[in-house]
Amino acid sequence: MRLLTIISVLALSFCSCAAQTTPVRSSETSSTIDQVLVSWHKAAADADFDAYFGMMTDDAVFLGTDATENWQNAEFKAFSKPYFDKGKAWSFTTLERNIYLSDSGDMAWFDEHLDTQMGICRGSGVLTLTNGVWKIKHYVLSIAIPNENVTEITAMKAAWDQKQMEKMRAK
Repeated sequence: MRLLTIISVLALSFCSCAAQTTPVRSSETSSTIDQVLVSWHKAAADADFDAYFGMMTDDAVFLGTDATENWQNAEFKAFSKPYFDKGKAWSFTTLERNIYLSDSGDMAWFDEHLDTQMGICRGSGVLTLTNGVWKIKHYVLSIAIPNENVTEITAMKAAWDQKQMEKMRAK
């Protein structure tokens, strides 16, 4: 009987997770979240430091394209400030985006393809509803590499990766 209960719970958990894999494209909430992300990218392009960081939670995390870039919000602000102060941060334009909502309605996650100075990049992240406002809590930026170029890119960065992995393992 206990095994049957465990299997039932696992099956229900799987079904509820599977139900969340379809992007939400037409809800008012999805539209609001999409606008937050569009405005966030625009704030960077306009070098509007306060608007950009105002759309992130105080404990937000930004993972950049470099393996060493795991920025906590305060660190990311300090790193970014000189770029914003010069009037030129970065400019990402959305090519496509999928938004997913939690059953509770207070958390969302997304993935997006972006047109950037690095070519096509992929962004993904998590937003939380904070005092009635959607804010970015976690963001990951990665450079999209075509599968046919993986071998040459892997070879090109092998020495750097080896040194970085040694540092990471030593921690």
